[in-house]
Amino acid sequence: MVNRRKMSTSTMVTGALLTALVVLLQFVSMAIRTGTFSITLSLVPIVIGAVLCGKGMGAWLGFVFGVTVLATGDAAPFMVVNALGTILTVLLKGTACGFVSGLVYELIAKAFSKKQKNVSYAAAVLSALICPVTNTGVFLLGCLAFFMDTLAVWGEGLGFGNNVGKYMIFGLVGTNFLIEMAVIIVFAPAIVRIIKVASKK
Repeated sequence: MVNRRKMSTSTMVTGALLTALVVLLQFVSMAIRTGTFSITLSLVPIVIGAVLCGKGMGAWLGFVFGVTVLATGDAAPFMVVNALGTILTVLLKGTACGFVSGLVYELIAKAFSKKQKNVSYAAAVLSALICPVTNTGVFLLGCLAFFMDTLAVWGEGLGFGNNVGKYMIFGLVGTNFLIEMAVIIVFAPAIVRIIKVASKK
């Protein structure tokens, strides 16, 4: 009973700190832009929360990330086109990336925990990798569902002609996705490892 209470308190404290970090990093991210949108640094604490506290915490942190994106106005170009579609897409992509990240870590850790010494670290790497993939993937699905006509106009104005798909991949998300992928792969597993070592002492 005592251990469960201690674990619950530890999870809540970790969750609170990571929630604050998600909000802070999203505001900092507003100053780091490639084209129309900012680079998402908030995925790092989302992965950390998903790995340390489970997919539920990952989903919560992702939801907070989505709310913060809406609050900072980073989704404003889409809001003026379709407010409901924007809110659904932004909240769903954030929540999904945190949940899937935690789920991937959980599945890999359970499947290989007795067969490989470094499975925890490897699972964290894959969990980190899937986070920006899910975030960007759900965003693109949201674009397909709600914003195709608008994207066609934007793409044509930027020289992509009638090729909306090419604009979405190379003009809308390409550079951001690659930078976010690099940042999260480098930092998230390292931070998770440090926290896990510190928690054992």
